[in-house]
Amino acid sequence: MLRVQGKYLLTIASAVWFLAGLNILRLGVSACLEGSTPTWVMAAGIPLIFLVFHLMFSKLVGKHSDRIRGYGEERTHVLRFFDVKGYVIMAVMMGGGISMRAFGLVPTWFVAFFYTGLGIALALAGIGFMIHFAKRGGYVVCPVTKKTRLA
Repeated sequence: MLRVQGKYLLTIASAVWFLAGLNILRLGVSACLEGSTPTWVMAAGIPLIFLVFHLMFSKLVGKHSDRIRGYGEERTHVLRFFDVKGYVIMAVMMGGGISMRAFGLVPTWFVAFFYTGLGIALALAGIGFMIHFAKRGGYVVCPVTKKTRLA
C-alpha cells in the first residue's frame, strides 16, 4: 500500500489543495477574459468570495493539520490527509460545480468571479498546509516516555 509518515501528509495536502486552487483559478480567469462580466461585479465579487472561502479554509487547514500531526511517526495511507467528511464535501462541490457548468446552469459572469475568488482561497490553503509542515512538521520522540511530540 501507499503509506507515508503522518507528517508528510501535510505536504500531500498542500500539493492537492494548491493544485486544485490553481485549476479553479484558471477556470475563473478564463471566464473573466471572455469579457462579458461587468467590472464592478468582478471588483466586488472576487474579494467577497475569496474572503468567505479563505475564512472557512483557514479553519479547515488548522483542523486537518492537527489531525494529521496526531498520526505522529505512524505510517499512514497517502489519502488520509482528508477525513471521510472532507472527501464527501469535496465530491459534492466538484460534482456540483462540474455539473452546473456542463449543463449551463450558471452564467459565465458568475463562474468568473466565484471561481477566481475560490481558486485563490484554495491555493492559499495549500500554502497554509506547507507552512504548517515547515513550522511544525518535525517530530521528536521523548527519551523518557517514548511518546512523539511536535519539535
